[in-house]
Amino acid sequence: MNIQTKKATRFFILFLFIGTFHSVKAQQSRIKSDFNADWKFFKGDVNQGEAVSFNDASWHNVTLPHDWSIDGPFNEKWASATAYLPGGIGWYRKTFKLKKNIKNKRVAIYFDGVYKNSEVWINGHFLGKRPNGFISFEYDLTPYLHKTGKNTIAVRVNHSQFADSRWYTGSGINRNVSLIAVEPIHVKQWGVAFSTPKVSKESASAMAKISVQNETSKTEEVTIKATLTDMENKVISSSQTKIKTAKNSIAESAISLIIKNPKLWSVDDPNLYQLTIKTYVTGKETDKYTDEVGIRSFYFDADKGFFLNGESLKLKGVCLHDDAGALGTAVPAEVWERRLEKLKEGGCNAIRMSHNPHADYFYKLADRLGFLVMDEAFDEWETGKNKWISGWNVGTPGRDGYHEYFKDWADKDLRDMMLRNRNRPSIIMWSIGNEIDYPNDPYSDPILNTGKNPQIYGKGYLSDHPAAKRLGEISKDLVNVAKSVDTTRPITAALAGVVMSNTTSYPENLDIVGYNYQEYRYQEDHKKYPKRIIYGSENGMSLGAWLAVEDNPFVSGQFLWTGVDYLGEANKWPTRSNGAGLLDLAGNPKPIFYFRKSLWTSNPTISLAVTDAPIDPIKHQVNYAKLKASWNWDPRKTVHVVGFTNCDAAELFLNGKSLGKKLQTPERIIFWDVLYEPGELLVKAFHNGKTVTNTLKSAGKPTRIQTHIFKSKFQKNIEMAQIELQLVDEKGTPTNNDDREVSVQVSGAGKLAGLESGSSTSHEDYKSNKRETLNGKLLIFVKSAQQSGPIKVTLTSAGLPVKTIKL
Repeated sequence: MNIQTKKATRFFILFLFIGTFHSVKAQQSRIKSDFNADWKFFKGDVNQGEAVSFNDASWHNVTLPHDWSIDGPFNEKWASATAYLPGGIGWYRKTFKLKKNIKNKRVAIYFDGVYKNSEVWINGHFLGKRPNGFISFEYDLTPYLHKTGKNTIAVRVNHSQFADSRWYTGSGINRNVSLIAVEPIHVKQWGVAFSTPKVSKESASAMAKISVQNETSKTEEVTIKATLTDMENKVISSSQTKIKTAKNSIAESAISLIIKNPKLWSVDDPNLYQLTIKTYVTGKETDKYTDEVGIRSFYFDADKGFFLNGESLKLKGVCLHDDAGALGTAVPAEVWERRLEKLKEGGCNAIRMSHNPHADYFYKLADRLGFLVMDEAFDEWETGKNKWISGWNVGTPGRDGYHEYFKDWADKDLRDMMLRNRNRPSIIMWSIGNEIDYPNDPYSDPILNTGKNPQIYGKGYLSDHPAAKRLGEISKDLVNVAKSVDTTRPITAALAGVVMSNTTSYPENLDIVGYNYQEYRYQEDHKKYPKRIIYGSENGMSLGAWLAVEDNPFVSGQFLWTGVDYLGEANKWPTRSNGAGLLDLAGNPKPIFYFRKSLWTSNPTISLAVTDAPIDPIKHQVNYAKLKASWNWDPRKTVHVVGFTNCDAAELFLNGKSLGKKLQTPERIIFWDVLYEPGELLVKAFHNGKTVTNTLKSAGKPTRIQTHIFKSKFQKNIEMAQIELQLVDEKGTPTNNDDREVSVQVSGAGKLAGLESGSSTSHEDYKSNKRETLNGKLLIFVKSAQQSGPIKVTLTSAGLPVKTIKL
């Protein structure tokens, strides 16, 4: 055994010991356990699937999270909006015995999300229904559990209205499930609200509001102790109080904490603390609640924009949907960690959760990586939007969707989204809706007769559509609900039809107003509504859209559509995903990513891309879809070499010969017309005495497979290994113009979870062990099989040596 292996082994043993130690302590009060393994699944509907006696022996064994829609197959008969993938009805069942350490506790089951219309039973007893597929919820199992013997959980999921969204949602129990066991006197679900009312570099005051639930038959005096520790486990502040809790009731209290010389949370230095809340009755611990929190201050100003910890900061944001290509919406945390790290590298500092609450872990990743977050509740309210079936804006749309449940569930869904996430330092605003005011989809107003641009005015006033004044009425109610939960963050919405909304009370009901693709209105509306706080809630990739932020101090920032390609919202078949992202479905940067990096980062950078498509010599307009980071083109053909840089000037060299030094342009790109010849293309960029370079090399035929395994910084127990595959030639140069089919075999303590190339048109089976590379790349997902032992991954492709990886 070598030294490195010995060190790793010692660390692993220490980690196991520490984990066991904490587990033993947790048995005294709160125990949260993973409940994802050993489920049975059936695609289709059955009678009495909730019955304990039901025979599920023939059902499939699955480990959650699980998305059945991604199994496909892709088919033109389904909806372009939801990636031409099926919905349907599915059943899940799990039989389990209570572990000894929780038999005498209150036991609840926590679902991070089930898409959608979930119905849950325990031992044949109906627990409840949740229509919204993006909302987390919990059911108390205690009254119906067998302390000895077997217990059976059954879940019915109804996604038969498959075209119910404007993007891919997946189907099933597609997020994590946990069992939570507590003593009868405990902190209520989402019962801690942490805030930092006063913050400076010298001192900060924090407030923890706590709801204690007493599920006993008598009144008890409860001692509550709050402790704040840093990441080295050093106690920073501590305080306690006492409250009386009546039988079968909830009591609320608050504890103040003072922190000297706090380490502030910011996008560049996302410092976190651990908050621990303990409850005691007659000296005995009855609960121990922990959470990661941050200390920071922020505000928006109508004239000066956004400020974090007293310093002006532009929001450089992207919008993101939930899916991850081959995995559908059943995505482990480390997959999004890899994607978010890449976006951070490109200068991104903010995320819009489009257009629904995301998985629990996503917000904690934002906390740890330093992203500012706009959390969003709804894409539609009381009336449905267009869900395109045959392609975006093609044919007759469908109208199924969340609006069918809005009247009965919206208030609770909004509250629960905010209660779950209110301790996340990354969240700086709550959004009550996206493009609810899209002209004539569904709301309309006579003002739409006054303009010709259909993007702004729709098709003119449609009197049979709901009146725009409803926007003001509904938003007022939703804002009141939001304010009842949290007053430490502003309430916003993303407006698509600002012209129409300005005729209503909708914008004035909001604390800050998001503009979707309406940069041209910024200055006009700032003059007309000087107290309105304006930012870009959804924006295109153009330089002009960014300059509208950069050149106007009152504009707080922008959120690009979108950070990563996503399934659904597709054009006509065979396209089945949306390609608007900075990254493709495999998380690989596109050329436009490097343009954004040159705009959003301050360290000198230069990146090359090449196209044979025309470039406007005056406006420097580039077709980004035609750009490639490649130096393999047709001989004797003139191509256009584009340099994305934030430097003052750049010089291009082909095989050592200078092709000219050029100054930065107002369009923020530099380009050269080059007669192609194979070899090496090198660019040097210059800024304040510093030089940075980038190189493209001509590649020969692929001769071998090269791989890189992503390593998570935060996940202690990796669920999913991500293997980045690249075809290279005999010199190790990446090849991107000679794609090959690659076969993947996984043996040992793991299994193949999917292969993603990034293609938006491929209809290859996502669960197959074969897939063709795209631009020489492929992303391989290998899932742990919930057992110890090595995993062997074997990669083969015709004409190339076999590649073996051991995990």
